[in-house]
Amino acid sequence: MTATIIDIGTFIVRSPDICGDRPRIAGTRITVGRIATLWKQGLTPEEIAENWGYLSMAQVYAALTYYHANREEIEQALRRDREDYDRLYAEHLATKVIA
Repeated sequence: MTATIIDIGTFIVRSPDICGDRPRIAGTRITVGRIATLWKQGLTPEEIAENWGYLSMAQVYAALTYYHANREEIEQALRRDREDYDRLYAEHLATKVIA
């Protein structure tokens, strides 16, 4: 029996038309930033794979490896996302007060 060799570089992809060109797990819309956020919140890779049953351990670890190798890129994207969320939330609250 021959072992199948998988190029781990195929686990993480980017596409301008999917998830805003953010790095994500191939074949999914799960971004590296999402996996990193879950991990930073205390979930183990095993828990992440278990909670998102269609993700393999290899995919989760590939996302975490990408995060650690490109931490500043991912952290900047997460900061931008948070700033956008905060701005939109504030705008939403402002429209509720006016209405």
